[in-house]
Amino acid sequence: MDLVLYSAPWCRDCRVAKRFLEKHKIPYTEINIEETPGAAAEVLLHVGKRAIPQFVIDGEWIQPYRPGEGFLFEEMAERFGIEGS
Repeated sequence: MDLVLYSAPWCRDCRVAKRFLEKHKIPYTEINIEETPGAAAEVLLHVGKRAIPQFVIDGEWIQPYRPGEGFLFEEMAERFGIEGS
């Protein structure tokens, strides 16, 4: 599985997403939209809005949080085959 995380240092939900991935030892490549030229535009192109964090799993864009609700622990645990996140 190839996992890319689009994030920014100021993003609270991004920090939660990284802790989730690290807790479950899921390898990922992080792209900081503040430091990587064109990264914010890439998110906008694929998602239609500037919304981070974003997971790109084997080319599929997935928003691992819901505005107002936060990180989707159960949905992401199921997607990654994790028992009890």
